[in-house]
Amino acid sequence: MAQGTNYKVAFRRRREGKTDYAARLKLVDYDKSRLVVRVSNSHATVQVINYAPEGDITVASAVSKQLAKYGYLGSTGNLSSFYLTAYLCAKRALANGVESAILDIGLKSPIKGSKVFAALKGAVDAGLDIPYGDFIFPEDERIRGEHVANYAESLDDDEVNKKFSKYFERGLNPVDLPENFDETIKNIDEAEE
Repeated sequence: MAQGTNYKVAFRRRREGKTDYAARLKLVDYDKSRLVVRVSNSHATVQVINYAPEGDITVASAVSKQLAKYGYLGSTGNLSSFYLTAYLCAKRALANGVESAILDIGLKSPIKGSKVFAALKGAVDAGLDIPYGDFIFPEDERIRGEHVANYAESLDDDEVNKKFSKYFERGLNPVDLPENFDETIKNIDEAEE
């Protein structure tokens, strides 16, 4: 532990690795809504937040657990679910009058093709105006889950049942993940308009 009269203890949320205050201050300066993408081990949380001096105001929110309501049967922590969660959140934000935002990924590293950029693509495809570069998005085939379907097709029946047991418990054959993804987008469009 550092000592001395000039030592200053960092804010609690910074010590816990939850908030980068310098980056947050820059984002708040833009006077725009923020598309906040947060990653946990098994879920995605996407929110559109406006800054207010007395505290942030959440305009729209979606969590990957809510995708089951729209017919999604896949994992809630993969690229597809991040895309769909952001798509749903952006539809809700547009319904509340928010047309543009800036991306806030918090303390996550900005890695090309990662889950946070799959979420960004979902929000952009839903109609939210967010500045971005095309090169950062994951491939469309990965977002739809075609790589999972191809992998499941390459395995024998015993291995598929062992590696994708959670999919089968939800009633989804992993080979059908891209079709389930497309159906979920259609259901979100119908329900949120």
